[in-house]
Amino acid sequence: MKTLLISALAGVVLLTGCDRGSATDIPDANTQPTASWLSTAANSSTDDLLEQRPAMVYLWAGSGFERQYTAPRGHQFAVADVVNTLRSADGSKSASCFSCKSPGAPMLMAEYGENGFGSKTMAEVGHEMAVSVGCDDCHQADQQSLRLARPFALEAMAKVQQPFAKQNHATQAAQTCGQCHVTYYFQPEQGNRVNIPWIFGNSADQIEKYYDTRRFYDWIHPISGTPMVKARHPDYEQWSRSSHAKLGVTCVTCHMPVKTDANGREYHDHNTANVWDNFDSQCIDCHVSESTLKAKMAKQRQRIDDARSEVEALLVKAHAETGALWRAKVSQAQLTPIQMLIRHAQWRWDFAVSSHGVHAHNPQEGLALLAAAKTQALQARALIAPLLAAQPDLRVRYPDLSSKAAAQQFIGLDMPALEQQKQQFLREQVQDRWPGW
Repeated sequence: MKTLLISALAGVVLLTGCDRGSATDIPDANTQPTASWLSTAANSSTDDLLEQRPAMVYLWAGSGFERQYTAPRGHQFAVADVVNTLRSADGSKSASCFSCKSPGAPMLMAEYGENGFGSKTMAEVGHEMAVSVGCDDCHQADQQSLRLARPFALEAMAKVQQPFAKQNHATQAAQTCGQCHVTYYFQPEQGNRVNIPWIFGNSADQIEKYYDTRRFYDWIHPISGTPMVKARHPDYEQWSRSSHAKLGVTCVTCHMPVKTDANGREYHDHNTANVWDNFDSQCIDCHVSESTLKAKMAKQRQRIDDARSEVEALLVKAHAETGALWRAKVSQAQLTPIQMLIRHAQWRWDFAVSSHGVHAHNPQEGLALLAAAKTQALQARALIAPLLAAQPDLRVRYPDLSSKAAAQQFIGLDMPALEQQKQQFLREQVQDRWPGW
């Protein structure tokens, strides 16, 4: 079904252009920008990250992410993946889930207002998401000038004193990527509209301050009773503080370099996955060799993986132990400082690990976040220890993390029922009703 969707979407793009319902400005499939954009359909491989790290099932219990969490695929799969994921359930989730998946989303925001769009469900608007991450997401009608199609992104850039209209072209290009490759949340008091929480700034500490000031939480962790917040791919935030950013090296520099077609015309490659293919044209001025840089990247990735494993183990124990105390009716006055440390530690862990490629974009920040998370998790367990010692008969149930399935069973997920719910939604509401399905 997914392969069929991509083929059909490509046909929709070529027939109707990137404007929903418009027959004008049809992209020419023979041009290199469009051809390279269409070629992202080949970036179809994915990894089951919960299978690789079952601890995440436990840490994200109750959030929806414990059901399914895979590595991102090419832009052509954005709509297919958000519809198919078990996190979006039966289509009753907010239409805001489509906000960064299709140019149809900002068009409907303009039509209904951001609150009106967020108040609708995925099932109600899915038929309008015919194009997956298309031209109009980043370009004006002339298909040359850049734009931030999403109003919440325009607001966010202004919050951090980087208004889109006043930036140079390179920064504007980075911001078009950053309108989606950024952390966010749905504002429940505003019809579940998307909000990028940068009132105090866009670092993990500043966003945490915003959430704590508002007493906001995405979900209550069912094991420990902790009010949690979820980081969602804060790529732009981390890049903006990186050495690359200071040198003017942006997302486009590495992921969409300028190339020349057979007629000598320059264009930006829109297949964003092939970064290493661009080493000789983009990286050689600063890096000695591709092999040296790859070795450096591998070392940075390993350091981050080792640090996150340590933090995950501490957080799993902290949740389990706090849960035992919670069930034993330990006073909330004693639990609250522990739960806040867990909340803050997991937020920093999540801000580091949910980023796409922190080992390349900003490894220093990733490691600093994980070091802070480790300290906070240790502090939480230090507060837990005397409370457990005071109740020597109290049993702590630590999870079985031998596999994704074992972890999901431990937290009580009925995976067959969730799969059945998803298939019923696809069969009864999507297939043969939405374009490409």
